Amino acid sequence: MIRAQYEDKRLVVEILSNSFDDNKSVNYVINQGRSRKKRISRLMEYSFDYCSLFGEVFLSDDKNACALAILPDKKKTSLRSILLDVKLALTCIGVSNLKKAMDREARIKAVHPGDLMYYLWFIGVRPEVQNKGIGSSLLTEMITQSNAMKRPLYLETSTLRNLPWYKKFGFKVHNELDFGYKLFCLKRER
Repeated sequence: MIRAQYEDKRLVVEILSNSFDDNKSVNYVINQGRSRKKRISRLMEYSFDYCSLFGEVFLSDDKNACALAILPDKKKTSLRSILLDVKLALTCIGVSNLKKAMDREARIKAVHPGDLMYYLWFIGVRPEVQNKGIGSSLLTEMITQSNAMKRPLYLETSTLRNLPWYKKFGFKVHNELDFGYKLFCLKRER
């Protein structure tokens, strides 16, 4: 696993945009319509920038997979973070979806712990090389990273077929949220 650099942003955005194109959770928050794919890319650009500020962005050694993690206790409100949020609202979520997206985030945060955690926001593998162990290797390294920081690892998935995969790595469902689709909240103790 290698730490992604700013020049890797386009690659990370491409991997995540393709991996999450039909994801229920992603499509719930973005404004739908003819520019949907562009909005997904903008969400992933935002996610890369946000995690670069308040977390970590990694690529697999072969650069076919990536993972974005947040350290919530590192988040600080700054002009840059405010501008990122405004850009996200205007170019991705849309004003009409803003309340729905904010309510969703508040419900997710409400089930997170009050203490330190390592939050795996996105993990994606290029679709053409999925099911070859690349994602499993990257997830194993993310678990090692969270253990080294002595933090439990949290994530959510709306993809039912991913639950057995996460459970194989020691994750347990600690909550389920209903947004018209099921969002499974998982955690892995260190």
